[in-house]
Amino acid sequence: MTIVAKLGSSIVSADDGSLRADVLDKVCSQVAELHGGGEEIILVTSGAISRGMRIMEMPARPRAIDELQAASAVGQGPLFRAYQQRLAETGSVHAAQVLLTAADLQRRTHYLNARQTLRRLLEWRAVPVINENDTTATDEITFGDNDFLAAQVAIMIEARLLVLLTNTAGLHAADPARDPSAELIPQVADPEQLKGYEIGEHTSPFGLGGMRSKVAAAEMAGAAGIPAVICDGTASGTLLSAAAGDAVGTRFAPHRERGSSFKLWLRYAKPIHGTLRVDDGAARVLRESGSSLLPVGITEVEGEFQAGDAVEVSRDGERIGKGIVSYSSEELRQIKGMRSDQVRELLPHASEEAVHRDYFVLT
Repeated sequence: MTIVAKLGSSIVSADDGSLRADVLDKVCSQVAELHGGGEEIILVTSGAISRGMRIMEMPARPRAIDELQAASAVGQGPLFRAYQQRLAETGSVHAAQVLLTAADLQRRTHYLNARQTLRRLLEWRAVPVINENDTTATDEITFGDNDFLAAQVAIMIEARLLVLLTNTAGLHAADPARDPSAELIPQVADPEQLKGYEIGEHTSPFGLGGMRSKVAAAEMAGAAGIPAVICDGTASGTLLSAAAGDAVGTRFAPHRERGSSFKLWLRYAKPIHGTLRVDDGAARVLRESGSSLLPVGITEVEGEFQAGDAVEVSRDGERIGKGIVSYSSEELRQIKGMRSDQVRELLPHASEEAVHRDYFVLT
């Protein structure tokens, strides 16, 4: 069985973008020890963009997609070599670079090919070092600091454990940056438990995941029957402790019933770009019948978004759920309140649903 360990940007890079060599030394040493003991290990890493920024002496994280992609192209090679050299030195472990995007894992043929390649590398006793292919990705660059990718890899290869290494001790009941006395949560036994906690967003000037995407990743793994641990990767021995089942960080128990990892991703990790306000009838069928949202039930469209973006759905200020829209905000403003036959007359090739039930979650 395999352990998937994910290193966030806060682990790989210091606040000024420099490589955290001491942390990588610790992590790679633990990987070599686990590998020598017979474990199969996959590493999922962030940090290519921050490495590129440091190398190119960029003063701040760029916003333009082409600049982000260019920074990633500069940083990707040096980042992999940092792992490759350390793994070879600490235990004669062969590293293999694998670049994926979330889109690769959503296409069945790509998914099967990636799974077979990873399995072959593990059979060869190599350690795959996976990063998102930011140079060709678009939305994936802002997707969640590779937490979702790590969860999907764990699900794909049926890992025995997902370990999310960050720069905090684990999940706290409140944001420890704002409340230093916030209690560390040692275990999450049930997803309902999460409703009582304040789960923060960003933790690093270079990373975009934060605790929220790590919790989403842990919950996605749990939905597939895989336990997960969020712990401090800067501390010595945490990966070994997590692998051994010792009390470290926050451990997420696997769910009793396997759920949809896609809907967990949608609930926790997909950013919201706007709001659809709906009437009483639409609110009722969404809550009670699990139906799709049709344009006729929409009363107001707020924000600017494109088809494929996530939006909040609400009624009278009360949030009902979150879904992926089939239309842009401009199109929805034209067709809100219209019956399906009127929509087809105006937009003949458009989808009947504004938000399909398969792409909607109650919140």
